Amino acid sequence: MKEPFPIFARHSLFTQIFVWALILVVCATSAWTVIFHMAEAEPRARAIAQFSASAVNLVRTALLTTSPELRPALLQELSAREGIRLLPLDNQDQIEPLPATGFSIITYEIQQLLGDETIISLKVNNEPGFWISFGLAPDEPNEFWLILPGDRASQNVPWLWIGWGILVAGLTLAIVWLLASRISSHLQRMANAARQVGQGLTPPAIPETGPDELRSLAKAFNRMSGELEQHEQERAEILAGISHDLRTPLTRMRLEAELSLPEGYAREGMVADITLMDAIIGQFLDYARGKEEATEVDPIELLTEIAQHAEVVGRAVVLMIDRLPPAAPVLLKRHGVVRAIENLLGNAWKYGQPPVTLEGVLKDGWLEIAVSDNGPGIPETEFERLKRPFTRLESARSEVLGTGLGLAIVERVAKSHNGQFELCAATASNTGLRAVLRLPVAPYL
Repeated sequence: MKEPFPIFARHSLFTQIFVWALILVVCATSAWTVIFHMAEAEPRARAIAQFSASAVNLVRTALLTTSPELRPALLQELSAREGIRLLPLDNQDQIEPLPATGFSIITYEIQQLLGDETIISLKVNNEPGFWISFGLAPDEPNEFWLILPGDRASQNVPWLWIGWGILVAGLTLAIVWLLASRISSHLQRMANAARQVGQGLTPPAIPETGPDELRSLAKAFNRMSGELEQHEQERAEILAGISHDLRTPLTRMRLEAELSLPEGYAREGMVADITLMDAIIGQFLDYARGKEEATEVDPIELLTEIAQHAEVVGRAVVLMIDRLPPAAPVLLKRHGVVRAIENLLGNAWKYGQPPVTLEGVLKDGWLEIAVSDNGPGIPETEFERLKRPFTRLESARSEVLGTGLGLAIVERVAKSHNGQFELCAATASNTGLRAVLRLPVAPYL
């Protein structure tokens, strides 16, 4: 199934949960702010319009009922106490229109109360304030400006409510972060344990804590890990018995064949068959062998020793170690690595053609050990399949009998080191086979 949002699919579960929660909280807070503003704006606009109309009516009534000689004192008192001023309206006044938004409701309500001819502005003749025109009588033309303080018409942002909204959003994100981090830590712990199981190790028991689903998952994983360890112990006991029960009679048969049969093809054939059977048993044991501790190994010394052993048995290899720094030990499982390289060399001699090359390179934090031959090679489509246990190539390259475990052992050794095992053509013309075992030089346990 295709991911609906592929940009998030590459991130961790914690990141995805937190980002989606952040988006949800931001959208909810924004919607709440807009709704609150819309719900609060109209009542506040009506209150401003009602106050303005009342101020106009009060001033108009005062002007009409107060004698002319007392009007200056009245206007001065209104200015001192309420900040209300009165100026005559002139047709030459420079009136600045109201903003397009925010004042439509106020304008409508004031004109409903004072008349459609009422003019409203926030600045006249470059003087700020809340300017309202009126006449001495409701049906007379506008003759005066009533100037109220500008803050009487301002629609202040409800910072208190916005602050509470931001606080609630922050608390929500904190709770989401706490829950997501707990879930992510549980899953990461299980992933690390599963990685150890894949390397043939027995991880410590995972704490069975957290939500019901995570507790059930941890409990099932611990049970699986325990059962795998028990099966591993049983398999080791069975294989130990196989080693003792089969190799002892094979050794006896080989001695009897060498002592009883006369020299010739019969004795040589029987001894070769017994040797092949012993090698097959050895491959089974190597494939299912238990854990091995890692030790510091000098790659130059290791590859030189393997090349010398190959030459003693009549299968000389071309050793290339000039790209390995001297006296630079790395952490390796020595027996497993030796067995893997010997399997690669054996395959090169059985299925390929000389010269067989053994090369070591140390670069970019990796130790690369490559074995190349000059044989017919194998199809690229078969590279990954041949790494599986009991798999052999049905072609001229597989004429020699075998168990199909040689490359599977190399693959297991690579995985036990957190490394890689790759197959490719040895030459640009797709002839020969090059097997590369890549092992990290940093500690991996």
